[in-house]
Parts: sequence; structure tokens; C-alpha cells
Amino acid sequence: MARELVLAAFIMGVGLCVSGMATHLYQWLARQPAMLRMDGSTYLASLGHVFMSFVCGPYIMLQYGWRHEQGGTISMASVLISALVAFGWAFISGLLFMSAYVFIRF
Repeated sequence: MARELVLAAFIMGVGLCVSGMATHLYQWLARQPAMLRMDGSTYLASLGHVFMSFVCGPYIMLQYGWRHEQGGTISMASVLISALVAFGWAFISGLLFMSAYVFIRF
């Protein structure tokens, strides 16, 4: 059972690493903050934003959880919910990235 938990943690780690790298790369190239969005001036731009939101989503969700509320406090419920969503999302995206790597590699 320990192997399965370590494998799941590794997959989530891969998802978060790729997500963080993609978020910072997007922000550097596009010169705008990465957000979860679907808008765009054209259909192709909208698809690009949806793809960026899927890849960068776990990292963006973790950042949303640490936003300060009124009075400079951080809501514990917001942190826990965003972490739950982000790590679940990171597992799915990490699984996709690792399976693509294995498919290309072998």
C-alpha cells in the first residue's frame, strides 16, 4: 500500500511541477498573469486559453487559496478547498503528462 501512495504523490508532484513551470513560462511570454479563463478574440485564442487553464490550473488554484480576504486574513476553508481541488487536478494532469512521456519514450 505504501508503494501506491508514493506513486500517487509522485504523479501529483509531476502535475504540480509541470503546472508551475507552464504558469511561469506563460506569464513570461504573454506578459500577463495566468488566470482560469475561456475568453478570446478568436476561436483559436479561446481554445488556447482553455488549454492554458487546464495545464496551469493546479498552480493557479493553489494561488487562489492563499489570497487575502478583508482585514488581511487568510480563510482556512478557502485554503483547504483550493488545495483539495488543486491536488486532485494535479493528479489528473500529472497522469496525462506521464502517460504522454511514456508513450513518446517507448
